[in-house]
Amino acid sequence: MEYFGKMSELEDKLYTVKYTPDSESHLKPVQEYCRICKSKICTIICPAGVYEWDDKAQKLIVNFENCLECGACRIACETKTLGWQYPKGTKGVMFKQG
Repeated sequence: MEYFGKMSELEDKLYTVKYTPDSESHLKPVQEYCRICKSKICTIICPAGVYEWDDKAQKLIVNFENCLECGACRIACETKTLGWQYPKGTKGVMFKQG
């Protein structure tokens, strides 16, 4: 039960994060490699739930507007084909100090 309490705390904190999304994604997975990926680890490891696998369309859905820019997906990608860069200029996540 301890695990579920921690997940709830994380989800509560994620609601306080502010974003200024860009019009274009800074996350660019290579869909051909996503289709052959066995683990789909990005859909599990991302703390913000940015990635979703659409089984019917055989496509990785990227909700880049929610990205915390932690880079976990890029590190964990088993095919090492996730194009990842920080958003341009003042776009992306804004963390509150204090």
